[in-house]
Amino acid sequence: MIAQSEQRLGNIPELMSIESVQLNLNAEREIMATESASYTTLTLPVLPLDEVVLPGMVVPFDLSDAEVRAAVEAAQAAARAEGDSKPKVLLVPRIDGTYAATGVLGTVEQVGRLSDGDPGALIRGRSRVRIGAGTTGPGGALWVEGQKLDDSVPEPLPGAVTELVKEYKALATSWLKKRGAWQVVDRVTQIDDVSALADNSGYSPFLTTQQKIELLETEDAVARLRLATAQLREHLAEQDVAETIAKDVQEGVDKQQREFLLRRQLDAVRKELRELNGDSKDAAEESDDYRARVEAADLPEKVREAALKEVDKLERASDQSPEGSWIRTWLDTVLELPWNERTDDSASAYDIKGAQEVLDAEHAGLQDVKERITEYLAVRKRRAERGLGVVGGRRGGAVLALVGPPGVGKTSLGESVAHAMGRKFVRVALGGVRDEAEIRGHRRTYVGALPGRIVRAIKEAGSMNPVVLLDEIDKVGSDFRGDPAAALLEVLDPAQNHTFRDHYLEVELDLSDVVFLATANVLEAIPEALLDRMELVRLDGYTEDEKVVIARDHLLPRQLDRAGLAKDEVTLDESALRKLAGEYTREAGVRNLERSVARLLRKVAAQHELGERELPFTVTDADLRDLIGRPHHVPESAQDPAERRTAVPGVATGLAVTGAGGDVLFVEASLADPETGASGLTLTGQLGDVMKESAQIALSFLRSHGAELELPVADLKDRGVHIHFPAGAVPKDGPSAGVTMTTALASLLSGRLVRTDVAMTGEVSLTGRVLPIGGVKQKLLAAHRAGVTTVIIPKRNEADLDDVPAEVLEKLDVHAVTDVRQVLELALTEATVPEAQVPVAV
Repeated sequence: MIAQSEQRLGNIPELMSIESVQLNLNAEREIMATESASYTTLTLPVLPLDEVVLPGMVVPFDLSDAEVRAAVEAAQAAARAEGDSKPKVLLVPRIDGTYAATGVLGTVEQVGRLSDGDPGALIRGRSRVRIGAGTTGPGGALWVEGQKLDDSVPEPLPGAVTELVKEYKALATSWLKKRGAWQVVDRVTQIDDVSALADNSGYSPFLTTQQKIELLETEDAVARLRLATAQLREHLAEQDVAETIAKDVQEGVDKQQREFLLRRQLDAVRKELRELNGDSKDAAEESDDYRARVEAADLPEKVREAALKEVDKLERASDQSPEGSWIRTWLDTVLELPWNERTDDSASAYDIKGAQEVLDAEHAGLQDVKERITEYLAVRKRRAERGLGVVGGRRGGAVLALVGPPGVGKTSLGESVAHAMGRKFVRVALGGVRDEAEIRGHRRTYVGALPGRIVRAIKEAGSMNPVVLLDEIDKVGSDFRGDPAAALLEVLDPAQNHTFRDHYLEVELDLSDVVFLATANVLEAIPEALLDRMELVRLDGYTEDEKVVIARDHLLPRQLDRAGLAKDEVTLDESALRKLAGEYTREAGVRNLERSVARLLRKVAAQHELGERELPFTVTDADLRDLIGRPHHVPESAQDPAERRTAVPGVATGLAVTGAGGDVLFVEASLADPETGASGLTLTGQLGDVMKESAQIALSFLRSHGAELELPVADLKDRGVHIHFPAGAVPKDGPSAGVTMTTALASLLSGRLVRTDVAMTGEVSLTGRVLPIGGVKQKLLAAHRAGVTTVIIPKRNEADLDDVPAEVLEKLDVHAVTDVRQVLELALTEATVPEAQVPVAV
């Protein structure tokens, strides 16, 4: 209210100027002293103020304010009634809704208009009034009774008071001179009244409202002057400290400017020296102002400190020193890393259903890994909603190991995950890496040192939270240069990777927000300590129905573009796709299927260009043989009974897991002719020690239980037994072929054939118990691809059937057994063959 009125009062000829009022301050004080009596009772209208007005101050007020107008009008009415020339009001501070206990008697000196045309009044503070009880009066203002206080100090002044007056004037003069207010200095030095001198501090802008109220409510003039002196002394002390700080800051700025000028002069000297040596390169062209770049970059504090230390070394280094180029390379690497850059997760990443739709659209099947990614996104969303993005200095990254045969989409799945999350994707190929420095970087002491592949991946992504695919992690080797798998322990450990240190950088790098996806074909090739740090997700391969969907929705459109064919020019019937997946290829993935589709389309395109075929053309299963030849993988059930491998006793069908997924494995057994004199057990087919022991167990079981099984085990004493696993160039090992070898030997001894549609897996013990094995899902998928309809598994592996696709289980008759006798009952036929057909080794 008061401040606004003061701003608008400046150039008003109708109102008395504040300066003229201040010049007459002493004269008015003398008038007040003669006119007022001690503790005179007054009845006055109240004018509440947001600020504090002390006696002697002249303040303008805006009459457009309702409270001001009501108080002034009430005072004017009372003055007219009493015949007084100057209306009187009581100026009372109202701070936070609370009125002060002491107010100031004010007289309305003038009523006019402000500079903007609004009505205004000029009121002068006269003396203190102790506020009493409320009363009634004319107008709409609040009326109170009060006692007018006489706070004058009798003459002559005591010596202590005189010294106090001198001290206050000296302090006030010092403060006013610093502000350049020389006219005010003269007015202050002319004030001799103690009360007026103390109240003059009310004009001080540095006093708080509470300090002004304390001055107002102090009735004794000497005590008030002592309080004002203390307040002014405290302010001057604070001002001296502020000036000292400002001086120190200015000196620091001057030092920096001096250093800047000296550096520019140093650059100029170096330029002249280069020109004398015939080097035309300018210093600014040869190396950027690294110090300015480091200071302007958004770096973590410790990284900034390390970078500035390297800048100091660079500035001290000679132009001919090789250390300068090493430091520049290091600084460039540090400045290019996205230390505080993070990709905001897209809306689809927090729209869990939308992210799932993205994964389903780009990949068919693979439900396990899709569910795990969906779970990760759901947890990350909930953490973000609750402000738990960073817990214990660690962010919400993930470390997943995708293990499965080739061609099932592990690498492309990483791109889909990045797409679903809206993040950058970087692939790091680890196949064949043997140097530990490839992961953690080289020490800077070596010439040509570089950061490791992890740091380079972050640099390439341009953000601190990309999706990093560590491809072929199971093919990492080791030699005298170190073990890269051991270096990956810190990278893939969620408890450590928020402080990862690269040997080249030697500063901490936060990898806790990175989503690491490691791919592998053989789980056993991954070190146990490294595998323990990753969450394992198995990709066991596709069913035939999933392959047909993948070929139709993904492979065919891509190969049509590569063959230069339009979508409506060549179409593949579902029967053709199914035959391609089932008989022309037999794999866990779809790479060979894509090659077959590409070969088929190239053949059609070539025939069209030669004029041998018209387009559009629809390829059916009947056209495949003419276009790409005969199928390579005909199921045993589709062959002639006489041509099947199990058409003779001693041959059984087993199931195995290889690096390419599940596969069908045949076991052949034969007895040597007694006349050859051969005895014992012969094993061929590149078998491992575990598989050799399984063959010994199978033979021992049949020898000890031959009578029970009605087998002529006497032949085993004098005739040698030979067990062979075809595909002899492929190493084989593991205990799961135990029941298959037992069945093959039982078939050989009994002369009963093994059913063509039966495949089996399981470890056998000396007592004939069938023990659990691994890879049930891969083995059942392989049996389904091979046309097998009946599968025998251990009873304790029934829980693994939950992982097998429902469409596969519907087409398979799975028997869970506990004893090898059950296996023989299910696998061996009732019919027998003449003895002449029993295979005999020669």
